[in-house]
Amino acid sequence: MNPLKLNRCLDKLIPITTPLAVALGLFLPDVFINLRPLVILLFGIMTFSGALKLTASEIGSTVKSPVPILLFFFTSHVIMPLAALFSSSLIFTDTDVVAGFVLLFAGPTAVSGFIWVTIFKGDKALALSLILLDTLLAPLVVPATVSVLMGAKIAMDMSGIAFSLLLMVVVPTIIGVMLNETSRGKIPQVICPALDPAAKICLMLVIAANSSVVAPNIKFNDPLVWGIALLCIVLTSSGFLLARLNGIACRRGVAKVTDGAKVPCDAKASGAEKSASLVIAGGLRNNSAVMTIAVTFFPEAAVFPAILSIVFQQMIAAVMGKVLIRSGE
Repeated sequence: MNPLKLNRCLDKLIPITTPLAVALGLFLPDVFINLRPLVILLFGIMTFSGALKLTASEIGSTVKSPVPILLFFFTSHVIMPLAALFSSSLIFTDTDVVAGFVLLFAGPTAVSGFIWVTIFKGDKALALSLILLDTLLAPLVVPATVSVLMGAKIAMDMSGIAFSLLLMVVVPTIIGVMLNETSRGKIPQVICPALDPAAKICLMLVIAANSSVVAPNIKFNDPLVWGIALLCIVLTSSGFLLARLNGIACRRGVAKVTDGAKVPCDAKASGAEKSASLVIAGGLRNNSAVMTIAVTFFPEAAVFPAILSIVFQQMIAAVMGKVLIRSGE
C-alpha cells in the first residue's frame, strides 16, 4: 500500500488501533514483553515524526500571544491534576492507584492531538506550539507535579523519570525541529510519507509492550479495574469540557478584533480554529509516555489508570470533537 494512503488509513483508525494495542499486550503478553527494551527507541521515533512538522517561526508567532498557552497550562497542569487527586482519593484507598491518576493527568498533551486538530480544522500552529512546549517542559512538570501532590506517599526516582522523558520526547523533538529548520522543510518532505505510518505502528507496539507487563495482574472481574476505567472516562471527558471553556474565552477574545479592541489572542487564526486546538490539546494526554514512566518507575497499580485511559481516550476525543467543536462552529 502507498505510504500516504496507509497513513491516512491509520489516522482514521486511531480510535480502534490504540485499544487494539492494549488488547494485544494483555492477551499476548509473552510475545510483546520482548519489545520492552525497545520502548524508549520506539517512542523516540514517534516523537521525532511529529517534531519534523514543527518550525521555530510558527512557535515564535504563537508565543507572542501567550494567553491561550497560559490558559492551557493552568487547566492541564493545575486544575486537572488536582481534580485527579481529589476524585481518585475519594474513591480508592490504594495510594498507588491515586498516584497513577495524578501521573496520568500531570502528563504532557498527546502528540496524536495534531491529527485531531487537522481533522477538526483547528489552528495547527497553536496545536504544534502547545505540543512542543508541553513536551519540552515534561521532564520538569511531571515529576514536580507528582511530588507536590503525592509528597512522601510514594517513592519516585525523580531523576530517572526526567531522564526517560528527555530521551523519549525532548531530544527527538529538538532534533526534528532542527532538521526541519536547517533543511527548510526538505527533509520532512522526503521522509515523512514513510515515517508517519511507521510512527503510528510504533505507537501500537509501545502500548502493547507496556500492557504486557501488567497483563498477569489485570483481572476483568475485579471491581477495581472497572472503577478505574469509569473514573478515567469521567476525568478525560471533564478535561475536554474544561478545555472547551478555554476555547470559548479565546474565541470571544479573537472576535473583539473586529471591534478594534485590544485582545490577548492572535487574530491570524480565527477564534473557532484556536478553540478547536485548545479543546484537543487540553483533553488529550500522552498516556503512552505516562504508561512507560509508570511501568518503569512506579508500583504496578499505578500503571492501571494509564492503560485503561488508552482504551478510551481516542474514542472520547472523536466524540468530544464532534460535540464540542463541530457543534460549536
